[in-house]
Amino acid sequence: MADAQASSWDRDALRARFCLALSDMYKQEVPLYADLIEIVNEVDDNVVSDRLAHLNGASSSLAEAPYELPPRHRVERHGAIRLGTPYELTTIRRLFAIFGMYPVGYYDLTVVGFPLHATAFRPVETAALNKHPFRVFTTLLRQDLLSEEIRNLVGGILSRRKLFTDRLLELIETAERNHGLAAAETDELLSEALKTFKWHSAATVTIDEYNRLKAEHPIVADIASFPSAHINHLTPRTLDIDLVQKTMVERGIPSKERIEGPPPRTCEILLRQTSFKALEERVRFYSDQQSSWIDGSHTARFGEIEQRGAAVTRKGRELYDKLLSEAYRQAQNDSDGFDGALRSSFQNYPDNWLQLRSEGLIFVRYKLTSRGEERSGHAKDADSSPRSVSELIRDRLLDFDPITYEDFLPVSAAGIFTSNLKKDTRETAMRQGKPDRENFERNLGTTVSDEFLLYEEMERNSLEECRIALGLDTITKD
Repeated sequence: MADAQASSWDRDALRARFCLALSDMYKQEVPLYADLIEIVNEVDDNVVSDRLAHLNGASSSLAEAPYELPPRHRVERHGAIRLGTPYELTTIRRLFAIFGMYPVGYYDLTVVGFPLHATAFRPVETAALNKHPFRVFTTLLRQDLLSEEIRNLVGGILSRRKLFTDRLLELIETAERNHGLAAAETDELLSEALKTFKWHSAATVTIDEYNRLKAEHPIVADIASFPSAHINHLTPRTLDIDLVQKTMVERGIPSKERIEGPPPRTCEILLRQTSFKALEERVRFYSDQQSSWIDGSHTARFGEIEQRGAAVTRKGRELYDKLLSEAYRQAQNDSDGFDGALRSSFQNYPDNWLQLRSEGLIFVRYKLTSRGEERSGHAKDADSSPRSVSELIRDRLLDFDPITYEDFLPVSAAGIFTSNLKKDTRETAMRQGKPDRENFERNLGTTVSDEFLLYEEMERNSLEECRIALGLDTITKD
């Protein structure tokens, strides 16, 4: 029975179903999210139409290969959840593994005043990413950074929380043991998993406890006050985040004041993000003083949009971080504010794909040109002496596409979080925390993958495929 289940097991299809189910649930919980999806789809359709018009007007040869919406865009999402205990983190890892999602990267959010560290669960192989690139940015509360009083309060609250149903835990164990689930069990797995991420309007703490948690940090209140790890946003990917931001403002959606990440560029890199402001939602709290339930409110869930660019190398990331730091310093004396300083600073970041590749600032996926394809059919008869990548590109045998950045920027994430929270009273204390990857991985139950190594492997594999196709002994890097 286990072999039959395993042979038909499709993690990619299950991940796609899981993402769609979460999206449908979030549309019901946060109607503005549905409006956001409509705006993104409308903007992307307009971008495609404009690019098609440009191509048709440019030349007949270009018009023969019309621009189309990248297939990932309509289904692509990333979500975010916040967890409170090592057990919750370990169990989430086991659940996400069933969907073909694995921990990539370590993110220290104490640098921006949050008592959190995180990883991103996502597919790691090119084929899986192409089929469905769902990601969940998952933070864990660092109870060690809380004041003793609140640490004790949080510990007691979370020790009583039951984030996963008994049936979900049984199904996870079955999937791990049998390396798969029967069709009926996968349906049940999705249904039970959704309960972990569902919003609840009744808090598990009293109004007094909630206020004490919130005074420590609003994030602490959000994590510890509710029975689920509610999705706090689901993020669609767009082709033009600036146009989405403009459209949100025009339609009266309370959007964030500025877009996080790099400034607008011809050659987009890394990740740009914006959002509509978090909703103030009605919540029921128990009041010890009144010995009854009372109405209150909580602010946490919001709508985010992203535009993804090229994955940068370690060298490219060092340059990005350097220029971002320069922009923050310039902004203190710049009449144009931070956005002006950011544009000025990033003039020193190359904005040409050939230059970005040749200077080793981005990761790329190599591919044969039509001329290279012709040669590959006669590879045995061709000269197999070593060639460099630059020579092959110059001779129009090789071309490349930037590899999409699949991960996150902690400063940008914090910028989104901060715009949706009121100022806390212990931010300085939180900033005194230091990265603790070793403890995070101990709580996770495994190590997190290094995203740079994953991108390097993608690039290396693509070049090797080209080398074999061209019949070359060696292709040397520049």
